[in-house]
Amino acid sequence: MTLSESHYTTPEDRWTADATYRQENESRQQEFQTGSPLAQYQKLPEKGSTEAEKLPLSYDEKQMASPKKDDQLFRPEGSGKGQLEEVVSVSTTRGVFHQLLLTSAVLLLAAGCGMPIGYSAVLLPQLYDANESLTIDIEMGSWIASVHSLATPIGSFASGPIMDRWGRRPALLMAIVPLFTGWVLLATASSHFLLLLGRVVAGISVGLIAAPAQILLAEIAEPRLRGVLIGAPFVSYSLGILLVYALGSQLHWRAVAWGGTVLPLLSFVALFFAPESPVWLARNGQPERASDALTWLRGCPIQAKQELHKLTERFEEERQQNNGRRQRFWHSLGELSIIKPLVIINGFHVLQILSGTYLVVFYAVDIISDLGGSEINSIQAAVLTAIVRLAFTFLYCFLLLAMPRRMMVTLSGLGSGISSIAIAVFMYVRAGEPKTTLDTYIAAALILVYIGANTGFLTMPGIMIGELLPAKIRGQIAGYLFTIFNLLLFGVAKGFPYAKAALKTQGLFLVFGCASFGASLLLFLLLPETKGRTLHDIEDYFQQRNWLWMSRKRVASVRAKDDGQEEEDQRLSKT
Repeated sequence: MTLSESHYTTPEDRWTADATYRQENESRQQEFQTGSPLAQYQKLPEKGSTEAEKLPLSYDEKQMASPKKDDQLFRPEGSGKGQLEEVVSVSTTRGVFHQLLLTSAVLLLAAGCGMPIGYSAVLLPQLYDANESLTIDIEMGSWIASVHSLATPIGSFASGPIMDRWGRRPALLMAIVPLFTGWVLLATASSHFLLLLGRVVAGISVGLIAAPAQILLAEIAEPRLRGVLIGAPFVSYSLGILLVYALGSQLHWRAVAWGGTVLPLLSFVALFFAPESPVWLARNGQPERASDALTWLRGCPIQAKQELHKLTERFEEERQQNNGRRQRFWHSLGELSIIKPLVIINGFHVLQILSGTYLVVFYAVDIISDLGGSEINSIQAAVLTAIVRLAFTFLYCFLLLAMPRRMMVTLSGLGSGISSIAIAVFMYVRAGEPKTTLDTYIAAALILVYIGANTGFLTMPGIMIGELLPAKIRGQIAGYLFTIFNLLLFGVAKGFPYAKAALKTQGLFLVFGCASFGASLLLFLLLPETKGRTLHDIEDYFQQRNWLWMSRKRVASVRAKDDGQEEEDQRLSKT
């Protein structure tokens, strides 16, 4: 009989026991990284073994045998006990290197996806030139610029079923083909129709890539690295936009399009030799390939075996609950454990868009012109804001490694909200007054503070999709979530000029500020702290009945030490 069979009947119990088991074996896990070759392959006691059952677990067995609603094993926050412990590294140095290697292949692809976004800024000015063979008017230019965004949701919608059916890595490999084809169509276009077709094909490809890339990184990363690995593609994405700007400033638009084929080719080669997600392999009847993938990613066959056992055990539990069959996708959407992360993710998507995260990117020149007046070069300022956003995206990726998710996003929202309100107040006060040099400097400082703070929101959707969704629907629902997000973004971006005319720029920043505060409040109340937690632990958390994070049950990770200390105190008091 295993420990889980004898003691753990609820997700809360399993969460507690798993955290305790990891803590009791911390010293041995560290030997995998720094010990001798013999120590690296010393077998750890598996759950259910005689040795494992002898380990001191941090729970009261009598209390576990008859759990109560007011179980004190999960102490309330602020008590100083029962704090959630981060998972120690489960990979050797070689395993960490392999995870970074696979992430680098995805980063190449992310940069390749950023290039089509910025390409319209390179293409349109050259096509407006009367000497250009494919000269265009403003109407055609607007279609060339916007059709990419219209095509992206198509790819996002298709990405879920594709990656669930064939796997995360094959989905990315298939998505690279239309990206390469789109660039070739643009480079060789002999008509406006082929230009539009190239933009559509590239847009579909970008939609196909987004969800599988985030899911693959979430499923291959160990807990302590997962945040930075999932956030890194946003840095690469911004680099792709800057890269196409740099190429466009020096080269003809056809040469830039040919240059756009390089990153897709490199990423295709890199991903071709990369392993598939072990989570997908374990859930699709390929345990040997899953074991090989985990051994490569963790650098230790013993750790790979334990992790694979946990994956298959979780999958078998799901099958038993559904009488040996896979649960239907639409039926699973009615479960509370899935409704809760969907509410968090979709609610944040709406508030993030309304906070101006992407609107300031799309309409940077117009917004900066209103803020700074004629004293500021709006085009140069827009480029500066792009560089600042890139720098802060890079910074936030490292903060994800060192800082709790909830703290980072809460501070980001508060900073974004305060700076937005400050911009609105500044514009109301200075409305109708002549612009001065001081006004220009104040406006520039406020907008840069806003962009720096708001960039923290940029990394969160991918992280939440990769971490909060349960494995059984993670692939399929991720594509649909990206579809909804892209459609919302297109609708808000399309209506932005009308909102700007009605509310003025200062009114828009009031909306940005309120939405930023709302996003911070939403995540502060509902978002669980996922830093350092395994994906299994996060799934178990959402199976609890609570909605608010502060009303959760806590993991008593230090209970054994506390009990031992109490016994020692009692012994000393008697003597």
